[in-house]
Amino acid sequence: MAEKEHSDGIIRPRKGKGDPHLGPDVLMVMIPSELRFLAQKTGATKTAFSEMRLYDMYRMQEKKEASVTLAGPFIGAPHAVMGMEKLIAMGAERILVLGWCGSLQPSLKVGDLVVPTHAVSEEGTSKHYPTASKNPPSDAALNRILETVLKEKKTPFTKGPIWTTDAIYRETPEKVTAYRQQNILAVEMEISALLAVSSFRSVQMAALLVVSDELFELKWNPGFSNSRLKKSSRAAAELLLEVHKHPARPERLFGEMK
Repeated sequence: MAEKEHSDGIIRPRKGKGDPHLGPDVLMVMIPSELRFLAQKTGATKTAFSEMRLYDMYRMQEKKEASVTLAGPFIGAPHAVMGMEKLIAMGAERILVLGWCGSLQPSLKVGDLVVPTHAVSEEGTSKHYPTASKNPPSDAALNRILETVLKEKKTPFTKGPIWTTDAIYRETPEKVTAYRQQNILAVEMEISALLAVSSFRSVQMAALLVVSDELFELKWNPGFSNSRLKKSSRAAAELLLEVHKHPARPERLFGEMK
């Protein structure tokens, strides 16, 4: 039975004939505005590849040091996993994710930052990626670098577990209350599946989420027009670029040339 669970799929993620070979470092950006911002800030150019109708990919033209690939936007576990699988097939080994989440805790308001340690899955994709852990953790080494940058920039953040769901309209009061009582920080739609894939494919992954809405009062408080959300999302995008090029990391796990 174990052999069946770990066998290859009939359709496999492959690097197509015309696909570029990527460097090891990738930023998967769920937020369209921040993907465009990062592409403009880094001078990255949109790159043609075989899945380009599903999401965009931008590559930096750095020569002297490692470059980072930008990819997105993505929505939901299946879409994001399709993207991650393809990026890994093209060479990705270390992946940072930027996204939004809904707060389940009164201490987390619109615009606050969350670093997920792991995610409770209520999506249908991760179960197809057998892993040693029921809820695979984010990569400890990448998290250390991310937390170092956040502290250096004096940027407050909260670290802990989150909840991933496919069913945005089934975040019921009962579920929100139950997860809040379990100290689950927030809810979103991709992270548990991406962590399962990263564990299954033996790549490193960590994430930085921005609280975009609040559910802890058992009513929806959307913050999508809130200026603090826009400011925090932009700051989070810039922070992930700092993680990419951060020099003070003994292992140099992120941004190392091979």
